[in-house]
Amino acid sequence: MFIDSHCHLFYPDFHSDLSEVIARAQQAGVHYFVVPATNHHTAEEAIRLAEQYPSIFVAVGFHPLDLKEYSEERLKAIDALASHPRVVAIGEIGIDYFYDTSPREYQKEIFARQIELAVRKNLPIIVHTRESVQDAIDIVIACAEKFPEWRDDGKRGVFHCFTGDAQQAQTLFEHGFLVSFPGPITFKKSTMPEVLKEIGISNIMVETDSPFLAPVPHRGKRNEPSYIPLIAQKIAETLNISVDEVAEATTANAIELFRLPLQTT
Repeated sequence: MFIDSHCHLFYPDFHSDLSEVIARAQQAGVHYFVVPATNHHTAEEAIRLAEQYPSIFVAVGFHPLDLKEYSEERLKAIDALASHPRVVAIGEIGIDYFYDTSPREYQKEIFARQIELAVRKNLPIIVHTRESVQDAIDIVIACAEKFPEWRDDGKRGVFHCFTGDAQQAQTLFEHGFLVSFPGPITFKKSTMPEVLKEIGISNIMVETDSPFLAPVPHRGKRNEPSYIPLIAQKIAETLNISVDEVAEATTANAIELFRLPLQTT
């Protein structure tokens, strides 16, 4: 069994065939989905999907590219939504220096504010980075040290679509964070397989980031959760282990991090 730990199933790309997308995923062995919102509107949409589909769990928060939607009142709305029983994380939150749609200091400020929300709710975070990995690491470590009571099991979050190096990954592991890999790990020029060889399977998850970042041989097309086995196959080949071992480890990690009410068997 696989869990797609990051897929945006509320996107318009899936409005016409979401039931079929979910059915294809389940036929491929991908039985559960974590759907991170990007603002207060998509948080409501994601929760509606989770109420319709028992296989969907939700994260709520403001994506760094959606900070034009942010306000104190809307953060209060996210705070209220975070109490919904299908919400398992605060996310997708973080920092994005590639597009720079908001001032960098403002991005960091709102990122930290949302981590404080996660601390209050005792939820893990789902972190977005683009050309900002080290700054995001510095912020999450500072918050983890400031709030040692955050998550009594020490599992505090995941850096999704990880693009850092092995040393950065190890630093994250030491502070209770996982990393996850989507379709680009299958791309010919990706450097992530080399990072993966150094960090191993113990602290990773798999994701599609659907509808974006489809793996080879679907690169450039709409991504969907049924492609998770392609990512798992690349990870298995890179680490010289079986796909079943990838499924077992990544599923267990997702269940533990998000405290999903599931069994691994």
